[in-house]
Amino acid sequence: MLSKKMQDALNQQVLVEAESSQVYLAMASWAEIQPGLDNITAFFYRHSDEERMHMLKLIHFINERGGFAMVPALAQPNLTYPSVQHAFRELLNHEIKVSESINTLVDIALAEKDYATHNFLQWYVSEQIEEEALARVMNDKLELIGDDKSGLYLFDRDILAVNVTGGGSVE
Repeated sequence: MLSKKMQDALNQQVLVEAESSQVYLAMASWAEIQPGLDNITAFFYRHSDEERMHMLKLIHFINERGGFAMVPALAQPNLTYPSVQHAFRELLNHEIKVSESINTLVDIALAEKDYATHNFLQWYVSEQIEEEALARVMNDKLELIGDDKSGLYLFDRDILAVNVTGGGSVE
């Protein structure tokens, strides 16, 4: 059985994951109307779907542990970006924020000696290591490219090789 504090914290994480899905969906929509970014668009759509699955995993866990998962209201995410580089910087910043939120949950679970929740959260800890690493690699590549349009073309082509699996691992 989840404590009220743990339930509330997990429901806050449901919000964080839902916001992540919305942010990446907005990035995908923006990228889709930019010329020549088909694969970047697909990357953002996949990322949005993955974040939604993270949210659903939390909802199921809360309910299975005797809590009540709350479906959150969402604020409007940013809809446009000055550049692909800016969108990917936002992706990295957002993943860092998600990692901090997961770490807070782990702290609460340990303080409450809620080892079942702690065990459950280890998947998210591992996931965030992978998510941040992926975002850093993408940002490093975009930094190398700078304003070179042929480099952006190759980045868009090469992003197809980034396979984000259901568990978030990068292959």
